[in-house]
Amino acid sequence: MAEEHDPPVSFVRRALGVFVYSRRALELVWTTSRTLTITLALLTLVAGVLPAVIAFIGQLIIDGVVAAMTSDAPDTRRVLSLILLEAIVVIFVAASQRGLSVSQSLLRALLGQRVNVMILEKALTLQLANFEDSEFYDKLTQARREASRRPLSLVNRTFGLVQNAISLTSYAVLLFAFSPWAVVILIGAGLPSFFAEAKFSGDAFRLFRWRSPETRMQMYLETVIAREDGVKEVKLFQLGPRLLQRYRDIFNKLFVEDRRLTLRRDGWGFVLGLLSTTAFYGAYAWIVITTINGQITLGAMTMYLVLFRQGQAAVAASLSAISGMYEDNLYLSNLYDYLGQPVPARHGEAKHGPEPQRGIEFKNVSFTYPGSNGKALNKVCFQISPGQSLALVGENGSGKTTLIKLLTRLYDPTEGRIMLDGLDLQEWDVEALRQRIGVIFQDFGRYQFSVGENIGAGDVRYIDDAERWAKAAKTGMAAPFIEEMPDGYQTQLGRWFKGGRELSGGQWQKIALSRAFMRSDADILVLDEPTAAMDASSEAAIFDHFRSQSHNKMTILISHRFSTVRAADQIIVIHKGEILERGNHESLLAMNGQYAHLFKLQARAYQ
Repeated sequence: MAEEHDPPVSFVRRALGVFVYSRRALELVWTTSRTLTITLALLTLVAGVLPAVIAFIGQLIIDGVVAAMTSDAPDTRRVLSLILLEAIVVIFVAASQRGLSVSQSLLRALLGQRVNVMILEKALTLQLANFEDSEFYDKLTQARREASRRPLSLVNRTFGLVQNAISLTSYAVLLFAFSPWAVVILIGAGLPSFFAEAKFSGDAFRLFRWRSPETRMQMYLETVIAREDGVKEVKLFQLGPRLLQRYRDIFNKLFVEDRRLTLRRDGWGFVLGLLSTTAFYGAYAWIVITTINGQITLGAMTMYLVLFRQGQAAVAASLSAISGMYEDNLYLSNLYDYLGQPVPARHGEAKHGPEPQRGIEFKNVSFTYPGSNGKALNKVCFQISPGQSLALVGENGSGKTTLIKLLTRLYDPTEGRIMLDGLDLQEWDVEALRQRIGVIFQDFGRYQFSVGENIGAGDVRYIDDAERWAKAAKTGMAAPFIEEMPDGYQTQLGRWFKGGRELSGGQWQKIALSRAFMRSDADILVLDEPTAAMDASSEAAIFDHFRSQSHNKMTILISHRFSTVRAADQIIVIHKGEILERGNHESLLAMNGQYAHLFKLQARAYQ
């Protein structure tokens, strides 16, 4: 209720609450480089004190000059020594400012890298569901866009605030000798601008958060229009003008909000800035009149005017720093919200099961995707023993790939249990489990790396092992075309980097198959549409070779080509997440059900 009836109090409360991230940002900078942080602190202290020293020496110089002009024996040496002293202090100020700039530049590089690594390290701990959640993806986008530079910005502003506070204290001490009211005017004149600036900083942040989906869509449109994997269809389907217009429309929508905020911010900033200008010239006239009346010396007048002008600049800079710190804290909340994303604990530690002969068992397994009302899988049961093969058949969206995601623990079942070697998957160490699985998804990665690294990615333990590359490529039937390349396994793939070579869809698929075979010790092979981009002869050769290499392994094959699946020991037909039929090729044809219908349809196409 207080927030409704007392807006200033609620504003202060929100402002103080959001500054909780300042301490965390300072800790982040301190742990990034203690030496640079201490250097920044010392140089800030020096840069804060010396301007007041310069102003005081300036008073002594002017008063010394006036005294010399009215004296029969002018003390020229004292005035010259004061000038030399001021020059030395000015050099120290310049050196401290340069040192601050160097320290900030070095910290910016180190801290930007540190924060980006933190973001990526967190990404490695998250589940697949996080990346398939649009709200989470917005949070990740916001963190990556702004948070890498905001911690240093916050720290720089904090040190700048300390520097200005030190300067203001020294100015206030000297101005207090003139009048305490001069100190009040100096500080009070900047407060209206501060409250306005902080208010608009909060508005800018809320605008930034509100429009994250639109900004992400702009980034996506840039990718579609300007990257090689989208440009073919953009040109052939003449999508370019439409996508570009959509890009422009999003910008125009965002620009309207930006323009409104900018005009309000700068308009109020100008009006409230007039108060500061009025206060300064009022104090200017006050000091001049006091000097004319003989109450202070000409040197003191000059010093007070310099102090007031510099003090007003320091107040403005301090208030701007506080406002900027408020804005930085708002943006940093994105980073720490992202880093604080809960990660479900996985307690499994087993690396072996008690009954290896039992193989893989799905027991009444059901699964519902987060945010979905319908089940992707419902009461699925089957078993694959070592040395056996299973083929999954069904229309797109029937749940075949979801089943693989559950087996590889990219997701956990909503209901039921999945067993491996007589032990629930929940009790397995995730890394040990995945080490046993060689998998190729239908949307496999096409890495912009060398051929060898693309294949070696299948087993990170041996990612640089050229002998294993060659062996896996031979098993995956990729060796013939790789050996024809001028640089062989060192050939750069993709068009993103100089000298890169693009492959055909079938060649990429053979690279992905080779990647799956990198795990020579894997006893579970999962192939999700592994030959969709290959011609018939290549497909036949692949599967003849595949069967000869996997006689002692458990294999799961997803394919729409019945010439591929008919050799499997067990075939399961999945429809809308449920098992509709099961058996081998001959028994399913004898049932004359869905499998037989689909097989005959496909066979008719070849007659």
